[in-house]
Amino acid sequence: MIEERRVELRFGLESREAGTHTNLSAVRQDGRCLWVAGDETATIERLTATVDEDGRVTGYADQATAALADLVPLPGGPGEEADIEGLARANGWLWAIGSHSLKRKKIKAGQSAAKARKRLATVVREDNRYILARLPLVTGEDGLPRVVREDGDRTAAVLGLDKDSITDLLEDDPHLAPFLSIPSKDNGIDIEGVAAHGDRLYIGLRGPVLRGWAVLVEIRPGTHPGDPRRLRALPLGDGKDLYRTHFLDLRGLGVRDLCPHGDDLLILTGPSMDLDGPVRVVRWRDAARADAPEIVTAGELEVLGDLPHGDGDDHAEGIAVLDEPGARGTRVLVVYDSPSPGRLTADGGVLADVIDLGEGT
Repeated sequence: MIEERRVELRFGLESREAGTHTNLSAVRQDGRCLWVAGDETATIERLTATVDEDGRVTGYADQATAALADLVPLPGGPGEEADIEGLARANGWLWAIGSHSLKRKKIKAGQSAAKARKRLATVVREDNRYILARLPLVTGEDGLPRVVREDGDRTAAVLGLDKDSITDLLEDDPHLAPFLSIPSKDNGIDIEGVAAHGDRLYIGLRGPVLRGWAVLVEIRPGTHPGDPRRLRALPLGDGKDLYRTHFLDLRGLGVRDLCPHGDDLLILTGPSMDLDGPVRVVRWRDAARADAPEIVTAGELEVLGDLPHGDGDDHAEGIAVLDEPGARGTRVLVVYDSPSPGRLTADGGVLADVIDLGEGT
């Protein structure tokens, strides 16, 4: 696995002022476009590729913004961030998922010891973090994808409006329920990736990590019969279970993002706590064929390689398979939260990595 090149992602002035380009947390390719999201807003951004004479992507620009509040009802209202940590695309839908996490306030520089202690004792819940949104994709007159509220009988819908979020599903779970009241950076619940395959979603947790084992939650969302703008969890398979948990031995690391590749899952891994590294890309082969809760040992997971990370910066947060005409092998695009100064361009853009996973992948 090698870094083949870097490409520039260019954002408009409003997004740069909001810090979206320095807080990227999710990415997914859609033809000529990228869907990306930052974790400090409640919006999804679409960027369009620029290519060279061989069809290779050299950068992404021409940003278009979609505000979640214009598409679905939000439990915390339009002004509250949604902490979008994962994007997925399948069957004409774009999915966006919040972190579903509590946050503990940070100590600020220069504060007195008393104020610092008070902030460390303060845990905050923001309701917009607890959503899963399903958005119809259509092709515009310009030939590019866009998200809409309605397309015929397809309606944008959300899970998490009325005590029916993913964490509500987990309130009696024997492994995860004890972590629901713990902030994300304390090894509490922290969703940081989603992948769609057929009618299933695979949801990756950065935390908790249970004695070195990371967790994936599998659900099957569907339209609520009483309201087309809401989702509900449907039973999996022939049983009555509304979710499954899969435990993966990622050698102490949690999930930072997920990306489907055929029936496989590519997993971007990293520390669960407030640490910088290590960061790896791992393949779970035939993940989509699992029809029961799985225990996936380290020997069943293929480590494709390590990614660079900085000291307090360059946190790899999003991964997407990059399809380019004529390209051999598998390449992924990796975007970073808290990019280092060397990733910021003079034109206000930010550099993402194109990683060649190798001819055998």
